[in-house]
Amino acid sequence: MKKKVIKNKKENHNRIIFIFLVILVVLSCLVIYVLNNNGKNSLNQKDDLIKELKPFTENSAVMMYLPAVDSNNTGYMTTLKVEAKPGTGRTLVDIDGLLFWEDTQQSIRKSKAVAEIISGINTSTVDLIYTIHANASLVGGESAGAALTIATIAALENKKIHEGIIITGSINHDGSIGPVQAILPKAQAAKESGATLFLVPLLQSRDVAYETNKHCEPIGTSEICTNEQIPKKVNISEEAGIDVIEVGTIQEALPYFLG
Repeated sequence: MKKKVIKNKKENHNRIIFIFLVILVVLSCLVIYVLNNNGKNSLNQKDDLIKELKPFTENSAVMMYLPAVDSNNTGYMTTLKVEAKPGTGRTLVDIDGLLFWEDTQQSIRKSKAVAEIISGINTSTVDLIYTIHANASLVGGESAGAALTIATIAALENKKIHEGIIITGSINHDGSIGPVQAILPKAQAAKESGATLFLVPLLQSRDVAYETNKHCEPIGTSEICTNEQIPKKVNISEEAGIDVIEVGTIQEALPYFLG
């Protein structure tokens, strides 16, 4: 009797293990099926996005001004020209007198990618030519990203850019505009060029400037003097004499240039 009970227990135990293994196999198959379908869906979505992009069919060119600073932190204006021609997706660059060349190249790559998404035009069907000529050795880099993106969109859509508006700011892959340095000298350069509106990244319409004051105090029979950096809050608009508006994304900035 005891042997029969033990035998039944073993059979039940084996049956439970078998059922568990069957369930495990079924679940594994389901997981593999779902993962394969998701992968196919992602590829299909990517293909659909490419199909939705419009081809570029006609030549166009736009020009706008870029604010920059030299090694002494003095503001200057440079000219940017973007030409778009039906082609195979090449990016050609002609830049003179601009430092931080690699940062500028990276900004151009991001600008092209963001412009494709916003304009809906397939950039693999267009050759883009970027020309920047500076009159001095200016500090470039990422601060031209927002302007490069706007100019690229205008060229792809064959639209004219409004005059009298200047923008500074870096560009992120999602179209948001990142912070940059030397806002005040750039705003002053924009004002001197005749611009009436200066667009800046969020929270950069105000800045902190440092004034150098000489402080002297008697020490025994002599006098010790030191130069002190005194922080000063600066309202960019009031200091430069130009209207300043903060923008967080390219979509926010576009209406000022193309609207």
